[in-house]
Amino acid sequence: MPPFSMQTLTLRDRFRLQRFTRGLGVESGPVHLDRSRIFILPTASGLLFACMLLVMLFGAINYNNSMAHLFTFLVGSMAMVSILHTYRNLAGLGFSAGRSKPVFAGSRAGFEILVNNPGASPRYGIRLHSAEQPAVSIDLEGSHTVTATLYRDARQRGVLPLGRWTVSTRYPLGLLRAWAHLELRAECLVYPHPVNEGPIAQSPAYKPHQTGDRGRGVDDFAGFRPYRPGDSPRHVLWKAAAREQALLVKQFGGDRADEVWLDWEALPGMDTEARLSRLCRWVLDAHRNQQAYGLRLPGLEIGIASGNRHKHRCLEALAHFT
Repeated sequence: MPPFSMQTLTLRDRFRLQRFTRGLGVESGPVHLDRSRIFILPTASGLLFACMLLVMLFGAINYNNSMAHLFTFLVGSMAMVSILHTYRNLAGLGFSAGRSKPVFAGSRAGFEILVNNPGASPRYGIRLHSAEQPAVSIDLEGSHTVTATLYRDARQRGVLPLGRWTVSTRYPLGLLRAWAHLELRAECLVYPHPVNEGPIAQSPAYKPHQTGDRGRGVDDFAGFRPYRPGDSPRHVLWKAAAREQALLVKQFGGDRADEVWLDWEALPGMDTEARLSRLCRWVLDAHRNQQAYGLRLPGLEIGIASGNRHKHRCLEALAHFT
């Protein structure tokens, strides 16, 4: 039986206003919609339709017209039947949280929502929306799962929860709106915002290596990389500089490879968030330049390594730093 079914709610909980406006709070999922979660009210079109139906009824009574009575009650019965269809369009649907890729502060975080239709009947016009984005409309044909994505602004680093969102439908006539408030336990990791420019890390170390040093050796030419203070003028690509292009330096394979420590203490006089933004930029630059690097934070040291896994480990440490 799905959690928080009607049988598990007390009489007091069933009539709490918070359940009507905010749902049942944070849940791990998967969550299935039952009659304890779904609410139905007329839309503006539904209220206008009800007023029109009332006028038709008064007219039929005033003129004592049996055909007018028949038409009025026929249309009214269709509206009553639509209540059941609107409810059944949501009833039984299952929702669970999918993957959320890490993002940088200042961008938008995407949260995957897996919507499962357990039965063979299709569901049309299912809308998912939150306070920070317009509704996402999906249709479910038969028994399968569809993925929808909800977005939130990632204003600061850390762990960003999805928060409360709403699933609703106005199928089939648009006279009624059925909805349910949900709050799945979904989180997105937000890295610090990397600064656009600034000084590079200035604590390199050297060691013997068979694959060369990405520009500090003197043997075989291996390509180009951005200029770093301290590079020999002989290795600068002056032709590119004359064309007002990026300042590049020739890379040569040698017998040593540089390692760099990205150190918190190398940034004195800066506040916490500014230091983290600078370290984030250093991590991205070191990874892009294929350097081996390590990260030193107060109370934490991540050893020298390279690769995507190492990059995300360093960025995660910056995101969780307190």
